Amino acid sequence: MFSKFQNLLTGDVAIDLGTANTVIWMKGNGIVLNEPSIVSRDVVSGEIIAVGHEAKEMLGRTHSGIETVRPLKDGVIADYKMTDAMIGGFIRKINLSRISRPRMVICVPSGVTDVEQRSVAEAALHANASEVYLIDEPMAAAIGIGIDVGAPYGNMIVDIGGGTTEIAVISLNGIGTLQTMKIAGDEQTHAIKGWFKEQHKLEIGERTAEKIKCSVGSALRTKGKLIQVKGRDQITGIPKTIEVSSDEIRQALNSTVSEITNAIRNALDKTPPEHASDIIDYGIILTGGGSLLKDLDVHIKNKTGLPVHVAEDPLYSVVKGSGMVLENLKKYKEVIIYNT
Repeated sequence: MFSKFQNLLTGDVAIDLGTANTVIWMKGNGIVLNEPSIVSRDVVSGEIIAVGHEAKEMLGRTHSGIETVRPLKDGVIADYKMTDAMIGGFIRKINLSRISRPRMVICVPSGVTDVEQRSVAEAALHANASEVYLIDEPMAAAIGIGIDVGAPYGNMIVDIGGGTTEIAVISLNGIGTLQTMKIAGDEQTHAIKGWFKEQHKLEIGERTAEKIKCSVGSALRTKGKLIQVKGRDQITGIPKTIEVSSDEIRQALNSTVSEITNAIRNALDKTPPEHASDIIDYGIILTGGGSLLKDLDVHIKNKTGLPVHVAEDPLYSVVKGSGMVLENLKKYKEVIIYNT
């Protein structure tokens, strides 16, 4: 009973602050929030109108008096004020006690600068955190998957998020080999938008492109099926519906899939021989929302000749790992890259 009361008061949380989505894990409760990293505000007054799901519903549908903002770009803070507002809004959504001063573990992309680390920490402190700990995203993902990150053997983690793809070989509580790129889920969504614009002179919205990617996107050629796509004809300006083969979506995604695969090959090329032999034994582990693209694991296996596994719960690997760090800060003190 006392521990439950203490959780209510402290409300210690782990946050996967992603470009596309923010996921919050609360001590004693598990995952309590998973919402888009989007804020809508009044252009004139600057007042925050909505955050998360409610703000995403407005995406592409606002008038001149309201704008929707993605405060994070490529995994780091692009709009400090809006990030503050977004984190504050999410903390209110999980109904933390007003008197709580939670400890927060927040994951950040590998290789972010000291300034970017401080920006994340300050945003958390503004949300009433008592202590803030930062951890690299691939490290958090590895812990969340259940890997013993302190062991002397190497594990390759490929974390495909919204803004970045991070490829890391982890061992002895550190990252030995690291390859990062700004090609990930958001870039794939933009590629689909660009495909329809160039090939069909049809302008589609971001939400439509993302829905198409999730429903019929694939890394390999499959038996195509016809899908209907709604948008605005670029020539006439009139709303229009067209039918295309789902295989066109594979073609639209081909460039981004190839770039991610090439980055993995480059990371393997830089990996020390002993870790390379470990990867032959344990394979490459894919995590993050981008790993859910159909047949991406098969494509990477075909191109590398190595075993490739998709994490059991790829959308939540990072936040689960961050939560495990929060549960046992002493055990994982060596993986923390910054703390207030």
